[in-house]
Amino acid sequence: MLTRAITGLFFIIVLIGALLLGEVVFTIFFSLVGIGALYEFYGIAKSEDNKPNVILGMLTAIVLAVLVSLHFVGVIPFKYVWVFIPFFSFIFIASLYQKSKLPFNDIAYTILGIIYACIPFLFFVALGFISGSFNHYIPLGFLIILWANDTGAYLSGRSFGKHKLFERISPNKTWEGFVGGVLFAMLIALNLEQYFGSLQKWEWVTMAAIIGVFGTLGDLVESMLKRSLGVKDSGNILPGHGGLLDRFDGLLIAAPLVFLFLLMLQ
Repeated sequence: MLTRAITGLFFIIVLIGALLLGEVVFTIFFSLVGIGALYEFYGIAKSEDNKPNVILGMLTAIVLAVLVSLHFVGVIPFKYVWVFIPFFSFIFIASLYQKSKLPFNDIAYTILGIIYACIPFLFFVALGFISGSFNHYIPLGFLIILWANDTGAYLSGRSFGKHKLFERISPNKTWEGFVGGVLFAMLIALNLEQYFGSLQKWEWVTMAAIIGVFGTLGDLVESMLKRSLGVKDSGNILPGHGGLLDRFDGLLIAAPLVFLFLLMLQ
């Protein structure tokens, strides 16, 4: 428990530090986290029947992350981000030269890893630039809301939880915890406008509702992934917490949807 608490505190300090140290550090750090999450995904997905092309998958993700990062810090226009597209084609072509019983399984897991484990972090990075210039308050608010949802879900589920949410996937999650987490996240969001500005109060609250609902579903999706692959944790980079996918499971589904919501408001 002590190891888990120390790791959790250090983890939060590092994340907040990456947000506060400016657009370059923020962009590089969370792009690297996405690449690390992809590496974890390939590690747990690899089996006798599934052999994702780790080299090409990682190369594609790195190229995409670099191009997106260069765009956000103002080095290249957005049209150059599409240079990553040929790398997706190479993933298909490379399978022609590999002796695999199920080549499309390999292709599917290679591409799925990029979409599921890496790209959501690029959407999270995009939240920092959604207003046209770098604003760390929006991604910081996202993380605070996500943590508030987790905390509210844990406390309300432990105190009142009786009705299972998805027992087949996660036996410990309850409807009471789910509702409590969303409500607590929205309560915290009500106060963010006062301290962070950036968005109107109703926008913060709507953002919290999206994070609360889809962050929980993201947690369940990651649990489903681990169950289907027969693993307990996605990795061991964070002692007491598992891997990057374990810690950012809520972000993976919620970040692209929050980005879409805020983009529609522009």
